[in-house]
Amino acid sequence: MIDVHVHLAALPDGDNGCHISKEMVHGALFRFLFWKLGISVDEAKKSNERYVEKLVKLLRESKHVRKAVLLGMDGVYDDAGNLNKDATHFIVSNDYVLQTAKKYPDLFLAGISVNPKRKDAVDEINRCAPQGAALVKVLPNSQDFDPANKKYLSFYKAMAKHKLPLLSHVGYEFSLWGKDQSVGDPARVRMALDEGVTVIAAHGASYGLFFYEKYWNTLLELTRKYPNFYWDASALTLQNRVGMLLKIRNHPELHSRMVFGTDYPLPCYAYPALLAGKLSGYIELLRTSNPFDRHHRLLEILGIRGNSELLKDKL
Repeated sequence: MIDVHVHLAALPDGDNGCHISKEMVHGALFRFLFWKLGISVDEAKKSNERYVEKLVKLLRESKHVRKAVLLGMDGVYDDAGNLNKDATHFIVSNDYVLQTAKKYPDLFLAGISVNPKRKDAVDEINRCAPQGAALVKVLPNSQDFDPANKKYLSFYKAMAKHKLPLLSHVGYEFSLWGKDQSVGDPARVRMALDEGVTVIAAHGASYGLFFYEKYWNTLLELTRKYPNFYWDASALTLQNRVGMLLKIRNHPELHSRMVFGTDYPLPCYAYPALLAGKLSGYIELLRTSNPFDRHHRLLEILGIRGNSELLKDKL
C-alpha cells in the first residue's frame, strides 16, 4: 500500500531551496510540530535529517504501508507569474522532494508541487516528470489560485500527457494561512478531470469545519460522473473532518474511490472507531503505535477498504 499524503517537512538550510517565514516559525501549529518532532530551526540540516530518519523508521516498521509519497509545497505567485516572496510563508522545493525520494527508492515517491499560476508551470511539469515525479500536490487556498481558471488548461494538458495525478487540497485550510477559502471547493477541479487528469480530492472532500459538509453532493456527483476522480483519507480522524469519515463509512459506493493517505505528521486518532460503536477496534487502535498502521486499521475497522490500484505501478 502507498500513502499518497505525507508531508516532507523541511527547514531552509541554504542548499535545499526551501523557505519558511518568521510568521510561520512562530505560529502555534509549527511550534507544536517542532516540539513533537524534536526539530529546531537553529539546526536546519540536522533537523531535516532527523525528520527523514524518523519517517524511514516508521515506514520500515509498518505492517501495511510500503511506500509514501513525499509532498512538496510551492509558493504564492503574482499575476505576472513571479514568486511573491512577501505572501509566501512556506516552500518545500521540488528538487528537495525529488532528491529525498531518490535516496530511499524503496520507501519514497516524489509528490512535487507546482502552482499553475507560475509562468514556468508547464516547464516545471516537463522538468520534474522524467525525474520520477509521481503526482502533483496543490493547495489552492494558500497558493492563491483558482483551479477552474481556464488559463491553466495547458497546465492540465501537460499533466495528462505525463500521466501525473493531481492531489488537491479540499475544504477550509487551517495549517497554512488561506487567501480565498472558496477555491477549496472540489467542483473547481472539473476542468482537470475533463482533460483526463486523475484527480485525488484530499481529506475525503470534507469542508473541514466540523460536521457541516457542504461538498457532500459534489463528492457524490464527481464520483458518479468521472472514473478518474478519487479521494484520499488523509486527516479524516481530526475533529474538524471526522464527520465526513463517518458519513462516507455508510456509502460503500464511495469506498472504491478512496486512496490511502494520512497527512503525516498530523496525528491519527483512534476515537472514530468508538464513535462508530467499535469498542474492541478502538482498544486495538490505542495499542497501535505506528501512525500508518493505526490509520490503515481504522479504515478497515470502519469497513472502508479503498482502492489499491492507483499508483500500483510505482510499487
